[in-house]
Amino acid sequence: MGMKYRRYLAGERIYGCSKCKTHLATIHSMISRAFNGQHGRAYLFDGVVNVVEGEPNDRQMTTGNHTVRDIYCVKCATVLGWKYDRAYEQSQQYKEGKYILERNLLVDVQ
Repeated sequence: MGMKYRRYLAGERIYGCSKCKTHLATIHSMISRAFNGQHGRAYLFDGVVNVVEGEPNDRQMTTGNHTVRDIYCVKCATVLGWKYDRAYEQSQQYKEGKYILERNLLVDVQ
């Protein structure tokens, strides 16, 4: 399997895994703070790093049916949120290819 290399981010505000502080995303890749996850508030990001994607599965969410993949920290394997693969409602298709990170599972890293 080998060693997993982690990417380090630079910028004003960097979000990391709350357990191991692995860099995940910057404030500049955040699209919205108006989301909810299983553990409370969640943020929508255009891109994240240092995550492993799980298998796709269909979930009925408050905004309709979506195909999503859970995302895990590459270092400690904590579930951090999910990636939207497909949105079945046309009004929700802007989420496709985007990531949700749950606020309670994040820390500010510098």
